[in-house]
Amino acid sequence: MLIKKVKHPAKNARVGVFVDVQNMFYSAKEYYDGKVDFEKILDSAVRGRSLITAIAYLVCVDDVDQTAFISVLERLGFIIRMKYLKRRADGSGRGDWDMGIAIDALVRAPKLDVVVLVTGDGDFVELVHALKAQGVTVEVLSFPQNTSEDLKRVSDLYIPMDADFIRRSSRPERHEEPVPDTVDWANAPEIEEEEFTTDPAASV
Repeated sequence: MLIKKVKHPAKNARVGVFVDVQNMFYSAKEYYDGKVDFEKILDSAVRGRSLITAIAYLVCVDDVDQTAFISVLERLGFIIRMKYLKRRADGSGRGDWDMGIAIDALVRAPKLDVVVLVTGDGDFVELVHALKAQGVTVEVLSFPQNTSEDLKRVSDLYIPMDADFIRRSSRPERHEEPVPDTVDWANAPEIEEEEFTTDPAASV
């Protein structure tokens, strides 16, 4: 189901897709206990129009090999941007791509007709306003259960994701979790570090 009118349905509309991988991983795990189908995401974001750029943003942890996952995304046509979780002096850690996604989208906006933000994070509301001020149509693609109502409202088009965007593997999975945006290692000494990591290759 598509909510709001599509402003740029033409096949020659120039589209940029910006995927907040961590946000998608969390939502799929929490609401569907499954892995995200990134090929489906890309197809739904582009919808037959002219894809100019597609960027996937990853937060990684040392000693977790994500080579297979990155290779799959690259075969799908994504440019990969990575950063590693940084530890603070108190033992906590944080890593997100909010600023990077915003900068990339704004820099590329003059060469795009449509920006598709694949995230439910309400922190991107101001980015949507800035892009629209440049004459760019902004579409948001995400799981509605974990999407800011403000983000839905300010977008030109909101595309809700559902179980069709989930891939469930029949193979036994290792007990691993995604890297959270904030990890308080100091207050959770009994938890092994690997419990906060994931092998994203299993999600594609």
